[in-house]
Amino acid sequence: MPELPEVQTIVQSLARVLIRRRIDAVYINRQDVIRPAQFDLASHLAGRSLTHIGRRGKKIILQLDDGNRLYVHLGMSGRLSLEPSQAPARPHTHVILQFQSDQLRFVDPRRFGGIFWLGTDGSAEQGLGPEPLLMRPRQLALGLRGTRRSIKTALLDQSMIAGLGNIYADEALFAAGIDPRVPANKLTPKQIVRLNRAIKQVLRRALRHRGSTLRDYRDANGQAGRFQKLHRVYGRGAKPCTHCRTAIKRIVLGGRSTHFCPNCQKRSST
Repeated sequence: MPELPEVQTIVQSLARVLIRRRIDAVYINRQDVIRPAQFDLASHLAGRSLTHIGRRGKKIILQLDDGNRLYVHLGMSGRLSLEPSQAPARPHTHVILQFQSDQLRFVDPRRFGGIFWLGTDGSAEQGLGPEPLLMRPRQLALGLRGTRRSIKTALLDQSMIAGLGNIYADEALFAAGIDPRVPANKLTPKQIVRLNRAIKQVLRRALRHRGSTLRDYRDANGQAGRFQKLHRVYGRGAKPCTHCRTAIKRIVLGGRSTHFCPNCQKRSST
């Protein structure tokens, strides 16, 4: 699933070319990817221009010139791609926004994502915690002290931190030297400060490399990310740790694949 660096990269690549451009037409191939159900998205978008494209958590938020807003959630396999109008549409292209000479296409084979209308009053904040790049250690501590879940599982909770997912939770815990199995409410103040710093460092580094492409992710121009080449632990089960050469261990926590170094991320580390 695309996480903060991937979603932000898509936002930036779209904003560079679509702001102030008019939507000439909208083609809906699958109505069930639009929320609310049966909402007439085409009539609300046709003739409008985009004034802002932003991000909240993993949501791509589009602002229209009439004050209405909507957001796109990419789910597990969704893509937003900007294509020449004459380019053949990929399978599972569910929604197309037609601009003068090109199209913004929403493709989602598994249909875990969707397009959500907010109007002028709806909020994209529901269920979302603080943005990790703006989060202070005190905010992180307040969220963690109320849960006995493993720290890895807690970090994946979007109401705890918005935008963080499996890849960057693993990478941040490694950078902070914290065992992913430790109960979240058992972290020391020093560990929380270290983790807050590590989350920011890992995300900023991933943003510089335009995210991680493991399978489906591409930016709006079809370009793959590069950060997967710099992963320290994620997806490196049984390979040597880049720091100490101990074999990276893979386990499952909360139903999610988790990677860590048993030596660099010892439970007793403070």
